[in-house]
Amino acid sequence: MKHRNNQYGGLLIVLFILLLTACQSTIGEQSTPQIILLETMTPTVGINETGQPLTEQLPTDQPSTAVPATPTVQPPSFPDPVGYAWQVVVNGLNRPVGMAAPADDSGRIYILEQDGVIRILQDGQLMEQPFLNLQNQVGTNANEQGLLGIALDPNYINNRFFYLNYSDLSGNTVISRFQANEDLQSADVASEQILLQVNQPYANHNGGSLAFGPDGFLYLGLGDGGSGGDPEQRAQNSDTLLGKLLRISVGEQDGYAIPADNPFAQGGGRMEVWALGLRNPWRFSFDRQTGDLWIADVGQGEWEEIDFLPASSSPGANFGWDFREGSHPFEKQPAQDAVLIDPVFEYGHDQGCSVTGGMVYRGGALPEWRGVYVFGDYCTGRVWGLIPDGAGAWQSRVLFESGVNISSFGEDAQGELYIIAHTGSVLRLEPR
Repeated sequence: MKHRNNQYGGLLIVLFILLLTACQSTIGEQSTPQIILLETMTPTVGINETGQPLTEQLPTDQPSTAVPATPTVQPPSFPDPVGYAWQVVVNGLNRPVGMAAPADDSGRIYILEQDGVIRILQDGQLMEQPFLNLQNQVGTNANEQGLLGIALDPNYINNRFFYLNYSDLSGNTVISRFQANEDLQSADVASEQILLQVNQPYANHNGGSLAFGPDGFLYLGLGDGGSGGDPEQRAQNSDTLLGKLLRISVGEQDGYAIPADNPFAQGGGRMEVWALGLRNPWRFSFDRQTGDLWIADVGQGEWEEIDFLPASSSPGANFGWDFREGSHPFEKQPAQDAVLIDPVFEYGHDQGCSVTGGMVYRGGALPEWRGVYVFGDYCTGRVWGLIPDGAGAWQSRVLFESGVNISSFGEDAQGELYIIAHTGSVLRLEPR
């Protein structure tokens, strides 16, 4: 991977670009287990990457697999960014990379620190006592590793379940469920239930996002396994979880299950796979109003991309890596009958070097921003907006030069929009 890091300066930028781009490692090759399908329309028991079952019980409250086809709201134009600014909410964090907020009126926000600690931001104040400390089991030997993603269960307020994506001490991906204590201000490490483990052949391209979709299923974004140029061709290989967007069903009981309409639920690939052809999806999100899916996929040497799937899309989308980088040929040729989805937006490395996926604004404080997908670039701190033009194409605009290294975006319970700055701060979009 080639990046023009000298344009942007700073040791932290160099370190985090290694997190999202190509570097070398000697971690062993991912193993490919066999999964037994119990019945064609019955979800299967979750297993780990060595092929061992994690539980003999299935969740009992399976959500519908039908995704609502809600039309995307099309704002007529971009708001004038001159009247708005990213205001600092809190400083003093240690390499923050994400956030999540319970769907209540507590004003509480959980903030992920890459070294394995989850902090609580309460009414603008950073609590001294962490929500959870996993430093003894989170690996950070390489810059891509660490505590990378969080998703709160849709019924979190009642069942207190939340899900994490982190690197273990061997550098491999772990997807686990935890349970918060009744006060929702702390959680016990001993409550962990490991749902899925994925061997990482290299130390980069871990992805890390996880989010619940409008169908109630848990989606997981995994990178192609690392190095550069996907040397083992994992992103297009349906028999590996790497380079994919996964979709599983989780419930009140142990383990996970496979939704019956996953593209390989009946065979032909790993049954957890929902979409393929991703290089390093660094943040994806669902529009909380429409259910549409947005994915930012970090590029190789020239192009950063934003991918889009309407809520009504069929399973099995292929975003093209490594046949393409963005919409541009990269290596080899796909089969003649292959259907590859081009990005709705891309930018070259003259404008940045590592895309950070964002959110569609659906808050109430800034009504003129509703429907705008806001995302950015880690290196430059540049923030773009993206909206449909009403005729099947897309409009984009540079909205802000934030001046920070954008490791993530987030939204609170009210849908207000935040930037997570890797240098240790959280900022919120507000009127000037």
